[in-house]
Amino acid sequence: MCKLKREDKARANCAVAAVCGATEAARLAYLALYAQQHRGQESAGIASSDGFRIHRHIGKGLVADVFSDPNIFKYLHGHLAIGHNRYSTTGASRLINAQPLLVNFKDGPFAIGHNGNLTNARRLRQQLEDQGSLFQTSTDTEVVPHLIARSREKRLSDRMMDAMSQLTGAYSLVMMAGDHIYAARDPHGFRPLCLGKKGDAFFVASETCALDLIRAELVRDIQPGELIEISGGKVQSYMFSKPAPRHACIFEFIYFARPDSRIFNENVDRVRRKLGKILALESPVDADIVISVPDSSNTAALGFSRRSNIKFELGLIRNHYVGRTFIHPQQDMRDFSVRVKFNTVKGVLNNRRVVVVEDSIVRGTTLRQLVHLIKGAGAEQVHVRVSSPPIISPCYYGMDFPSKEELIAAHHSVDEIQKYLECDSLAYLSMDGLMEAVSHDDEGYCTACFSGDYPIPVEANFIKHQHDLD
Repeated sequence: MCKLKREDKARANCAVAAVCGATEAARLAYLALYAQQHRGQESAGIASSDGFRIHRHIGKGLVADVFSDPNIFKYLHGHLAIGHNRYSTTGASRLINAQPLLVNFKDGPFAIGHNGNLTNARRLRQQLEDQGSLFQTSTDTEVVPHLIARSREKRLSDRMMDAMSQLTGAYSLVMMAGDHIYAARDPHGFRPLCLGKKGDAFFVASETCALDLIRAELVRDIQPGELIEISGGKVQSYMFSKPAPRHACIFEFIYFARPDSRIFNENVDRVRRKLGKILALESPVDADIVISVPDSSNTAALGFSRRSNIKFELGLIRNHYVGRTFIHPQQDMRDFSVRVKFNTVKGVLNNRRVVVVEDSIVRGTTLRQLVHLIKGAGAEQVHVRVSSPPIISPCYYGMDFPSKEELIAAHHSVDEIQKYLECDSLAYLSMDGLMEAVSHDDEGYCTACFSGDYPIPVEANFIKHQHDLD
């Protein structure tokens, strides 16, 4: 058995979910995680509670695999639950790092799940270790319960806010203690987090598609710098931070979030269609058909097709059942990792001038092989259009972009990348076009991966050790 090569894409971060006041809360948390599987596939976990004891089940792999035994839910009883899908951006991909993390405070058990990256986590961890704290995992998340436990505030919600006042970076948190569910979002609002309601039960999720599956109504986004406390059918809101400029991750719209979700007060589908339409205006091309690289660029390709009046076709078919490992029939098939994921529809591509719409280019290795496949299927020309600007910098706020050295656009011009891809033309969306697609109410977005302009400081020690594996 051989591992697939690391995917030539930015990798998703994590998903969180929480349920308060529902019978069999763990089953609803499971559905919420299932809907958000795209945000993390390394591990999954659920912690549930009856208000006194917390039960937890974690495992490596997809949600359906981790919870394949229905008897698991007999153990995960209670009306409270939090859940987590993980893709590691800090800490090794090991079971011990799977979340929710479960600890015991002097007041009782406490569970936490985290989406994001704490950019001062390594310094905080060193300080805590110097003061005698013992860490069980290598995740940045674990510093949060340590800070909460050390706070001298009396109420748990105040201790949480005291802890969060010491954090920098991106975080959307769900927490559970006693008969309460808590959720918090960093002051800059890097990652999405929303509140939903169904009957007397409340729900928290990274994306609204999770609420849709459990037929819960979206109440609102949890605000940047806000901590909410849910118990007894009521929601209490606390603002733990002074107003800060919002820096919502713009790449959530481009690639990570599901198109049927609503994040940052915008419909993802609408934004992606607009990205494609603006791209068609900025970089027109004389062609016969438009195709996407399924599935993440489907919506942008539709927008490009609509605005350019070039017919949209399904020219690439994606195999959705490729797991983390597969048996190589021939090790010398250098493009096998792409062929096993994508196949061409020759009748669509043959003798056609093709526009391939892709959402982003990271290393370019996969797209180069796709261009070869499309030409091998008989395409006369292959024109690549990218519905985002060139990625020139890594992300330190919860996305797993490669190092700057691995980013093709950080060291090569568009012409050079076109030659590498061996396509007939290449064009990216402009930064102005990107901002035109999302701008509303003068709210801000983080564009560091495209601009290199990081909105909050990133400690050098964090950059050096972000992907260390223990």
